[in-house]
Amino acid sequence: MKKRWWNLRKALPWLLAGACLGNWPGTAADAPNVSVDLSGYSSDCGVQIRPQAGRIDLNWPMDQGEWGRASLNLILGKPFIERLGIANDPITEGQSLLQGVDPVTFLTVGTREAPPGRPPEMSVWNVFFDRPAKRPFQTYASRLKLNRAQVTSEGQRATVTVGDLTVGPFSGELQFTFYATSRLVRVEAVVQTQEDQRAILYDVGLAGESADWQRIAWMDTEGRWQRTAIESQTADQPLAVRHRAVIAETAHGSVACFPPPHQFHFPRDWTDNLKFAWMGRGHHGQSTAFGFGVRQVADGQRAFEPWFNAPPGTRQRLGVFYLLTRGRAEDALRETLRYTHGDRFPKLPGHVTFTSHYHMAVAMDAMTRQFQGVPEFVSVFKEMGVNAVHIADFHGDGHPKDPGPLRLPELEAMNKECRRLSGAELLLIPGEEINEFLGLAEPGKHPGHWMSLFPKPVYWTQTRTNDLPLAEPHAQYATVYHVGSRADMMELLRREHGLAWAAHPRIKASSWTPDIFRHEDFYLADFWLGAAWKAMPADLSRERLGERALDLLTDMANWGQRKYMPGEVDVFKIDHTHELYGHMNINYLRLERLPRFEEGWQPILDALRRGQFFVTTGEVLLREFTVGGQDSGHTLPLRDGDSPELRASLEWTFPLRFAEVISGDGQQVYRERMDLTDTTSFGRRTLTLKPRLAGRKWVRFEVWDVAANGAFTQPVWLEPAR
Repeated sequence: MKKRWWNLRKALPWLLAGACLGNWPGTAADAPNVSVDLSGYSSDCGVQIRPQAGRIDLNWPMDQGEWGRASLNLILGKPFIERLGIANDPITEGQSLLQGVDPVTFLTVGTREAPPGRPPEMSVWNVFFDRPAKRPFQTYASRLKLNRAQVTSEGQRATVTVGDLTVGPFSGELQFTFYATSRLVRVEAVVQTQEDQRAILYDVGLAGESADWQRIAWMDTEGRWQRTAIESQTADQPLAVRHRAVIAETAHGSVACFPPPHQFHFPRDWTDNLKFAWMGRGHHGQSTAFGFGVRQVADGQRAFEPWFNAPPGTRQRLGVFYLLTRGRAEDALRETLRYTHGDRFPKLPGHVTFTSHYHMAVAMDAMTRQFQGVPEFVSVFKEMGVNAVHIADFHGDGHPKDPGPLRLPELEAMNKECRRLSGAELLLIPGEEINEFLGLAEPGKHPGHWMSLFPKPVYWTQTRTNDLPLAEPHAQYATVYHVGSRADMMELLRREHGLAWAAHPRIKASSWTPDIFRHEDFYLADFWLGAAWKAMPADLSRERLGERALDLLTDMANWGQRKYMPGEVDVFKIDHTHELYGHMNINYLRLERLPRFEEGWQPILDALRRGQFFVTTGEVLLREFTVGGQDSGHTLPLRDGDSPELRASLEWTFPLRFAEVISGDGQQVYRERMDLTDTTSFGRRTLTLKPRLAGRKWVRFEVWDVAANGAFTQPVWLEPAR
């Protein structure tokens, strides 16, 4: 007969009674003061909890008929994770994957400084131009003192919290979250400090002397599998892994370790794979046990690497996921990649994927190569499911200020290379990031950067002398424009039906924008789209990414103009070894097909200008979003007493955390939050609700998951019915 792990039917009545009583006292002689608080737990969450003498046992359904097992130790001096395993049913013991391991956290603490030349009211935490690694910093290992334990539940998940945890000047607790019907276990050090102006990095993993692991496996950046047998003296070493995952193989299965795919990577201009995983003994010279996990790099040798913000009193969540399987590392990675669609943006009927802001020096590289060969970024984008790429050439390369002899051939090279590399699957769109003409050049205030997008190749110079017309016929380029002022730039955009928008608004060189020029003629013009979204700055205490830009989207709507916010990526050279996906977001444009280069790409500009798109990190999709039957970018007339239905069809991979309906009346912002903790991994749902919209002028929608991945719509505009 199979050994029974826990007779669930007999245990439940006692367990529920314990939950009502509040605390279950531990009885271990060497941990007499540790008690398990069950007052916030309900077995309805689908994760079953059984406190034992000196430990907590957990039992939860995964998928394919399998059940997860975990035993967490409350006895001081013993490894905190007694075992992680898998069983075939809810009552048999099953088989252990790992046993006798401790979660380890290493926190690197530096300082945050703000650069000069920014608005005086701008927070020091709203920063990219910083490099904490150039100043003194220190790395600390976590210490767990077991003096309290609590189990809470919400929706379809349960969390075990133990304390107290200290990591240098930070303190808090350790949290384990288990998700019903999911193979995921999330482990987080949740810590805070009262010290001001701290910037942080973190490494996490599992370490133990008798963990039952046999090998550490990973896919390298060339797509080859690597395996290392566990040896007692294996020294700590960083690993360059593909897909962010490192995997422990054991006799009965595998445990994959991987970070939140986008939240873990603070914004950088470069996406080099800096060896974001680790294995071995003596990590950071502080842990003697063998371990494995994920890591961050203090200095990647780039100009600006801002780390994470850690404002005083904020609960920083230093998290990682573990995924349990009975298979080999290949099976574990395949299951892990389901959560990011294989690091690919999936096809969505009636949509085209569009991404913007890449400084790959396409023109200059093509001229050097004499237009031979295919750059690596072409296959990278195709493999990621990207349909249209808007480049930003001549940003540190080429001769953008040249009056023509150098500039025009470089523009021709950009257009020629984009045409050559485009096809049925990928459209490479010429573009530039510019810091002239459309801005306010006031003393001590950078005028800001902005993106330009035309629906076809356009030839123009950024200089104009008095003897030159704005537009002149040209034998080779048909028409060449000469731009020397704001009025010239505006006329060019109007004549060629272009779009412009603020790049990295309220941060970087655009710290003053668009606020400083929101009343100017170019901002008010139809060709000014709005501003771009990116997940920066980074703060691990926040539930969503890119709040700087999301707040601006809300402000722009309340300012009264119909402006929109596409996602941008803003990185430089790309090749197949890079960790690009972690820095990516994508725009899903409502288009039936991808335009061909030779046709021009006016439909892409039309979809952007009309707000007919949503932005996502990729794990959350918005298959449908309407308010009163109107899509984003459209106008819904409202009569007094109307209560229009909001409809949002969601698809996701990681369990969701919440959705939010955000609206405004031109002055105030209103938020209605929907708890989605009842969701599990890999689901679809259509939400229908009737938000309060009386007196409002616009409404939009966001949804976020447990890894801070998310998606947001553009506004639906509201106006009184006539």
